Amino acid sequence: MPPGDGFAEALDAAWAAGDAVLPLDPGMPAPARRRIEDELRPDLPVDDPADGDRVALVIATSGSTGLPKGVQLSAAALAASARATIDRLGLTAGDVWLSCLPWHHIAGLQVLLRARLGGAGLRVLPRFDVGAFAAERDATVTSLVPTQLRRLLDAAVDLSRFRAVLLGGAAAPPGLVDRARAGGANVVTTYGMSETCGGCVYDGRPLDGVEVRVDGEQRIWLRGPVVTSGYRLRPELTAEALVGGWLRTADRGRIREDDGTLEVVGRLDDVIVTGGENVDPSAVAAALGAHPSVSDVAVVGVPDDEWGQAVAAVVVLAKDSPALSVADARAWCDERLPAAALPRHVVAVGALPALASGKPDRAAIRELAYIAAGSARSRQSLPPSVR
Repeated sequence: MPPGDGFAEALDAAWAAGDAVLPLDPGMPAPARRRIEDELRPDLPVDDPADGDRVALVIATSGSTGLPKGVQLSAAALAASARATIDRLGLTAGDVWLSCLPWHHIAGLQVLLRARLGGAGLRVLPRFDVGAFAAERDATVTSLVPTQLRRLLDAAVDLSRFRAVLLGGAAAPPGLVDRARAGGANVVTTYGMSETCGGCVYDGRPLDGVEVRVDGEQRIWLRGPVVTSGYRLRPELTAEALVGGWLRTADRGRIREDDGTLEVVGRLDDVIVTGGENVDPSAVAAALGAHPSVSDVAVVGVPDDEWGQAVAAVVVLAKDSPALSVADARAWCDERLPAAALPRHVVAVGALPALASGKPDRAAIRELAYIAAGSARSRQSLPPSVR
């Protein structure tokens, strides 16, 4: 269901019955929906954690395994996250949240939960639209991804009237936050994930009750009442991710020596984060690999000024096949993948670069994709050997 009263009523009914909810994108292609249902099995009971906190929500997310994962979040964790945000921002019942993120993602659903817990008002946009956003004159706080923020700034929408603009979902491109703040917007950068009920570190500082540490390989670890109880039907993933009460993330970071804040510097896996959406490159490669013109393919993310990262495909064409344009690739994938996963760059090669072991040379493939992207920012990010 789209965000709105119908969604909220269905959510309340499920929770009143003691059930958990698995929200799905209403625009998701049927094959992608079946894949999630096959993995997360909504027909099977929910196993509540040993501590007694009832699982209230299961968020479907893709990771480096390529399979949908069901992040289990308890009612207590969701409430702790919402309360910590309200307290950090100093929100009151007089505030009005503007919801413009999809509710099948934790960041979007948390807007609803925060408004309810704090007794605040709520305005809901079923989908993000610059004009509709600007027309909501009484809103005082909102949550955005960098792509949305850029579009609002480009349209000269006044964001200074908001008490706070939460920004998360992906790393903001250089200069975007400075540009917004220069225009008077109180942008609060957030770091978190589905496994932490959304943002749990604001402007580099953890919310109340949340602990952060960075280990020797720069891996970020998180602990606190907002952390997931595990992955649905995947005990091996739960054991790998939850170690001694800490959440083992796939992100790299460092603690700044000058002020003690957390700086997130990248990811340890290959997941592409584009427009605030996580895209599994192997799923995109599988879809493109089924195209009759493609005999081999690798998919990576490249820097993009608007989306943070863009999906780029390096393909080997089948013999005597015509060239595969970006439009053709997107049309093919549109029937099989969510919109965020559609490739924005396609480069054809005679063969995919390989290591001596025969495995794909990811670094060389990424260099080819960067060159194909052709943007100034992408070229600046290239290794010196190919600039």
